[in-house]
Amino acid sequence: MTTIRPIILSGGAGTRLWPASVSMYPKQLLPLVSSESTMLQDTVSRLDGVENVADELLVICNENHRFLVAQQLLEINRSAQVLLEPEGRNTAPAVALGAFLERETGGDAVLLVMPADHVIPDVAAFRAALEIGLGPARDGKLVTFGIVPTRPETGYGYIRAIPQGAAAVPVESFFEKPDADTAKTYVDSGEFFWNSGMFLFRADAYLDALEQFAPGIYECCRRSIEQRQTDGHFVRPGADDFLQSPSDSIDYAIMEKTDKAMMVPLEAGWSDVGSWAALHEVRQQDESGNVIDGDVVTHECRNSIIQAENLLVAAVGVEDAVIVQTKNAVLIANKSRSQDVKHIVDELKSRDREETRLWRQVYRPWGSYDSLENQEGFQVKRLIVNPGAVLSLQKHARRAEHWIVVRGKAQVTKNDEVFDLAVNESTYIAIGDVHRIANPFDKPVHIIEVQCGDYLGEDDIVRLEDNYGREGTTT
Repeated sequence: MTTIRPIILSGGAGTRLWPASVSMYPKQLLPLVSSESTMLQDTVSRLDGVENVADELLVICNENHRFLVAQQLLEINRSAQVLLEPEGRNTAPAVALGAFLERETGGDAVLLVMPADHVIPDVAAFRAALEIGLGPARDGKLVTFGIVPTRPETGYGYIRAIPQGAAAVPVESFFEKPDADTAKTYVDSGEFFWNSGMFLFRADAYLDALEQFAPGIYECCRRSIEQRQTDGHFVRPGADDFLQSPSDSIDYAIMEKTDKAMMVPLEAGWSDVGSWAALHEVRQQDESGNVIDGDVVTHECRNSIIQAENLLVAAVGVEDAVIVQTKNAVLIANKSRSQDVKHIVDELKSRDREETRLWRQVYRPWGSYDSLENQEGFQVKRLIVNPGAVLSLQKHARRAEHWIVVRGKAQVTKNDEVFDLAVNESTYIAIGDVHRIANPFDKPVHIIEVQCGDYLGEDDIVRLEDNYGREGTTT
């Protein structure tokens, strides 16, 4: 039986779902569709029950997300290598790194490439399509999955193929996102499918095609994998070689050029959740067509998505609206214009606004911190340090810190001293003091931190020791 090696692509930014999705905490790592699991976890769990799936997955993400990805996989008890892209170079180079790793093992596994931010409600239909695609993939074909369209959609690319029931069929051609009239023509023809961005192929078949059609990507990724370093489950390809790789998608680099492209039709309620309108479609709606999350009160509202993170949100008489409140920002948009949120994000990036990068609550491998107040000369944070976790041994050049424990107990290192702090006890860390917080106890500790200084940026830090391999970094 053929082994299936899943490659989960988790490098996207999900900017159209701002302000919930930000670059340091993108949509695939959020519980957007289910309140109990993230989109990454749902993607991995979709493989439950599929025969001959490899015990160890490969997840490809960027350096900033590594601990979040590792923690979320741990929560669902799945083992994975986490391959850290030095920088996003689109799907063709990312998958090439995974294929080179697989080829080194000498195995004959078929790679199943899945983006981490898709929704597929009909898991049985997905598994059936996967089974159909395995035969051609074993035979060296490059298989993709074409979504049976439910409407003329201008937000997706299209695949043209002549359907033969549920069978895998040759791909005729690929098409970019069309205008509305063209999309209607596509759907009416019965020969066009949405391009899902999911693939099934052997590592050697993919790499042979890449060497033929995109030799620059092939060579850069080959050298990058040869120069890789491994840190536990984390794999770091050589950055210099990888950054020389052209940036291209699998479609452009290979699928549009090869004569080995096959497509399996998939009818499973698929969505890439590429906007607030798309999220509204896949979420359960109330009798008025609304999707409500958080502390929300409405009166005569219809067909809207309204979310509140930490404040009361009240809405009266709105229809087809998107209202999203987070600790960082509030978004108000017409649902039909939700794709245009990207323009707001682009404008904020041009102003170097951190609301596109960070939540007010920032997650670290030891826990999280929440910026409660930030003014010139001082900042107030709430730190939550998980049981068994330890912050790096560090010092600051331009700020002092006051800590007071408000819940639990902390173990503090300050220069040559090590002591415990209980609730309502505090300490002062002067500029230049070498310090660390640890939580060797069985409950999370909550600490209010007051920073004072002429510069309060996160990069004012010198890490002397770190349990998470972050020496010399500010992440």
